[in-house]
Amino acid sequence: MRKIVLASNSPRRKELLEKAGIEFEVMPSKCTEKADEEKGVEDIVKELSRKKAEDVYSRLLMDYEYQPDAKEGDNDFIVIGADTLVYCNDRILGKPGNEDDATRMIGMIQNNTHKVYTGVTLINSLSNGAKGIRTFVEVSEVEVFPMSVDEIFEYIDTGEPMDKAGAYAIQGVFTKFIKRINGDYNNIVGLPLGRVYSELKKLWD
Repeated sequence: MRKIVLASNSPRRKELLEKAGIEFEVMPSKCTEKADEEKGVEDIVKELSRKKAEDVYSRLLMDYEYQPDAKEGDNDFIVIGADTLVYCNDRILGKPGNEDDATRMIGMIQNNTHKVYTGVTLINSLSNGAKGIRTFVEVSEVEVFPMSVDEIFEYIDTGEPMDKAGAYAIQGVFTKFIKRINGDYNNIVGLPLGRVYSELKKLWD
């Protein structure tokens, strides 16, 4: 089985892979999370996931070039790049820049339904120089109960929203405000694990 490298330092994505019993290494992407805002949200998450995966793929190839004692097959690896965005009221909600931004986002999604898009890119590198790329998008729908102003401020005070797309973590304190979901729960957490595993198996075969 080839080595798997996660191009992300997200604790949520790492936890999901660990729970699934998938062995992997972590090499966070260094690329900036910027995309063409004129594109649709699906194209944006696909583009960002590919940029992250390509960045780590290129760095890994450089690392292997400086390992003259590497054995055949040592540089066979699969890179997983992912990007998650929340889409509500025709607006893309990324990670909040500050508490005011987080408050605005929570105000938008409460008593409302939004979609969570996660783009995933898998890059398969083989010692014979071959390179295969698979990119896909999973979409989940989330309905949130009404929240009072005090509830919004209390949630912001937990600090949980600050590094999350859409300013909330469905697996955290915010779970009590979730009315229903339609789609893959893990996709909302940050990685559509079932689809990822299915695609990995195709690359392993």
